[in-house]
Amino acid sequence: MPLIPMVVEQTARGERAYDIYSRLLKDNIIFIGSAIDDDVANLVIAQLLFLEAEDPEKDIQLYINSPGGAVTSGLAILDTMRYIRPNVSTLCIGQAM
Repeated sequence: MPLIPMVVEQTARGERAYDIYSRLLKDNIIFIGSAIDDDVANLVIAQLLFLEAEDPEKDIQLYINSPGGAVTSGLAILDTMRYIRPNVSTLCIGQAM
């Protein structure tokens, strides 16, 4: 099981801890850090749809560090990016094959 860092924020009600992926999602950032298979694609698609439902006018950033994966899974993500209303920008960090 991979280690997932936690982020602690101070709020008026006290401290709140998030896993790093949830905290990034709060800022409309999605991170892919593994090979893209059907499971990863489903998670990314769900996040894209969730962010569109939260605010269809707010742009989404997709950061990718992936050695590749299944073409059909990548195409499913691409189809969703084209379908939703927010603009989705992609940034390769490391590799995106």
